[in-house]
This record gives sequence, C-alpha cells and structure tokens, in this order.
Amino acid sequence: MHARRALVFDACHAGVVLRAVLFVELVLAVGSLFGASGPRAWLVHWSLLTAACLPATLAWLLAACAAKHGLQRLGDAWQYAAGVALGALAGLMACLLGRPMLDSPAQPPWLASAASGALLAALLVAALMLRARARAPAATAARLSELQARIRPHFLFNALNSAIALVREEPARAETLLEDLSDLFRYALLEQGESATLAEEIAVAQRYLEIEQVRFGSRMCVQWQLDDRAAGARLPPLLLQPLVENAVKHGVEPLAAGQARLRVRTQLRGRRVVLAIDNTVPPALAGDAPRTHGHGIAQANVRERLRLLHDLECTFSAGPGEDGLYHVRLSFPAS
Repeated sequence: MHARRALVFDACHAGVVLRAVLFVELVLAVGSLFGASGPRAWLVHWSLLTAACLPATLAWLLAACAAKHGLQRLGDAWQYAAGVALGALAGLMACLLGRPMLDSPAQPPWLASAASGALLAALLVAALMLRARARAPAATAARLSELQARIRPHFLFNALNSAIALVREEPARAETLLEDLSDLFRYALLEQGESATLAEEIAVAQRYLEIEQVRFGSRMCVQWQLDDRAAGARLPPLLLQPLVENAVKHGVEPLAAGQARLRVRTQLRGRRVVLAIDNTVPPALAGDAPRTHGHGIAQANVRERLRLLHDLECTFSAGPGEDGLYHVRLSFPAS
C-alpha cells in the first residue's frame, strides 16, 4: 500500500465549513464596531458585510473542495499559496457583491478587499495546517500503542503454542495460523499513510480473530455481517483491530463456560457507513461495563484518530446494552 500525499487543507468537511464561516463572521462582527454609532448601526453594518462576505466565503470553500484532488498533488507551499490566491479572489467577489450597498459613489476598495480575503484565507489555511500536523503524532502514538498490544508476549506465545499443538495433528491449520500471524505483523509494520479502506481493516481483524479462534475453539462464535458497498470507506489504519481485541479480552477470555459471541457488522446508510462491534458480556460482569476493568486507551485512541480524520462528520459510542451485549458503534462518511 502506498502512502498518499497529505492534503494541507480539506474544505470538504462540514467541521471546516462551520469553523470557517464562524471565523469570518467573528472578524466581520469586530470590524463592524469601527465607526458604528450604536448597537443598531453596528448590527446594520454587520448585516451588510455578511450579505457580501458570506457568499464569498462559501465560494472559497466550494472552490477549495472542488480542487481537492488537484491540490493534493501539490506540495505544502503550493497548497498554501493556492488557498491564499483563492482567498484574494473571494475578497474581490465580496467587494463586487457589496458594491450596490455602498452609499458613497467612491471607487470600490478592490485592492483592500482582495488583501483582506487573502489574509483571512491565510489564517484559515494556517489553522488547518496545524490541525493536519496534529494527525501525525496522534497516529504515531496510537500505532505504537497497538504494536505494543499486538506484540504482547502472551498473545505471541499463545499463537505459537496453538500452532505447535496443530503441527502434528493438523499441519494445514498450523500453516494457516502462522500465515495469518505473519500477515498481521506485516500490516502492522507497513507504512499505510493517514488512512486505509474499511475492507483492509476488516481483513486485518479477520486475521486476528482466526488466530484467536484456534485458541478458544467452540468457546468463541464470530459472526461477520458485511456490506460490500461500505468497503471503500476510509479509516485511520489499525483502527478496527484494537476494538476487536478488546471484545476478545473482555468478552471471551473471562467466560469460564459456555460460548461467547462476537459480531462485526458494516452497513451503508445513505452517504454514511456504520461499523458495529458487539460482544457477549460475561455474567460476572453483566452489571458493569467491560471497559471499567481496563484503561480505555484503545477506545480513546480510536475516538481521537477518527475525529482527526473525519472531524465533526464522525460519531463514536461504546457501552453495554439491555440485550446483554457490549456495543461499540462508529459512524463516518462513506467517501
């Protein structure tokens, strides 16, 4: 898998649109205070500026979103320059829209409008650059955490012991187990970039559960309900496996007798994908959430990394349900 060049600013996210509009409106509100004789005059002045600048701001966001794939092929400096240039054009557009509202017959302030638009765009792009850079440390920390969890001695020893036990009686299954283990480590050590497809994440989780299935046998029943239409949705790499590992650790390992259920479901709902992981809660823990017996690090990493990639367009929830299962739900854009 090849890492894609990072996009410095992505105006296609609802969170970016909201923050950009609020930022511009705040600047306009403060700017309207200059020369305002009172609250009424300030409100009128702010309204006139909003009527001219809001369409220009939305046009800047729309242009940046439409040019997303072209901008992604450029370096950081050129992406920044493109954002500022689009801001200058948006400033000229705002001046053009506000020209009929001017009471004075004086020449419209074209240069000042273009400079103001470029400055606002530069501040917006700078803020988005800081946000994009914040993804790298969070992804690296989560990556190291999951690598350490996956290379925990007891997991590795259990997997190898399971393979040794199968070598004589079922050599084919032993070979499959070792191949799954190899694929799991290969994916963990590969440089995936800032995102991976849901199909790739599902494949990693399947490898992990196939290894654990050999260990637990009939004590664990795994169900997959996958919607092929959701396979192309993008997630931060190594996001699903720690959630599945949590389900095994808290839902299967403590079960002394009987069969534990673990279900992974994906579904495309309109333009959103829902990913659900459900696992049995052992009777001894039925009155308590499984995460209270852990540190919640995996879920915190998942929530933070999902938010960094999809911003306000994602949701994450986890907790026990009335049906005796522990439910984890993720919702994020399909593309």
